[in-house]
Amino acid sequence: MGWIWWALHITHARHLRKTKEYPPVTSRRWIAVAAAFLAAPALAGCAAGFDATTNKPYAPNEAQVLIDKGAYGKSGIHIPQAFILGPDSGAQLPWRGSAPVYLNILNTAGAADTLQAVSAGDMGTVKVTAPIQLPSNTLVNTGKPAPQIMLEAIPKSLRGGESIKLDLQFANAGVVSLNVPVVTRSREFKDYPPAPGATAAPSPTPTPSATAAEEGH
Repeated sequence: MGWIWWALHITHARHLRKTKEYPPVTSRRWIAVAAAFLAAPALAGCAAGFDATTNKPYAPNEAQVLIDKGAYGKSGIHIPQAFILGPDSGAQLPWRGSAPVYLNILNTAGAADTLQAVSAGDMGTVKVTAPIQLPSNTLVNTGKPAPQIMLEAIPKSLRGGESIKLDLQFANAGVVSLNVPVVTRSREFKDYPPAPGATAAPSPTPTPSATAAEEGH
């Protein structure tokens, strides 16, 4: 924005030299023009609507957002949140274990769609309890009232922080792919039901100084 202000200032100065008019009226006009220039980007962003290039999806946590070729969403499918729930911090999901997949899906197409199947390549099989109906312009959470998508037979233990590519097969939108993070059951995810079969986090071992302090009391 600094260059706009500088350019307007130079233009204003040149105008004063030509007209020899001093502030009262001209300054007010110049300030109004400057305000219009500075406000223009913000107004453009508001007026451009949901599909504006400046309207970047905001991910407030570790979960993933569907971005395809730099754009939010693909084929009318928007996914503002996607994650695989891993173990508690310090624990792990065992080899051949399972993990629930949580997706928030918004179908912005004019017609209803259906999530028919999900695959995870060589990172296990994905079970979808039933085809997930996606009415037009209705946000659907695949984790409510209970997880409807489960990653099973995971070929290695998971501790959280990994990323697994999922291919989502939709009836109308076709295949939509995204890399979904494995998040630990902590912070904003701490109230989710534990992943099945997850090992317990190890109990913290008291330090010698802490033990001595306790014995002294």
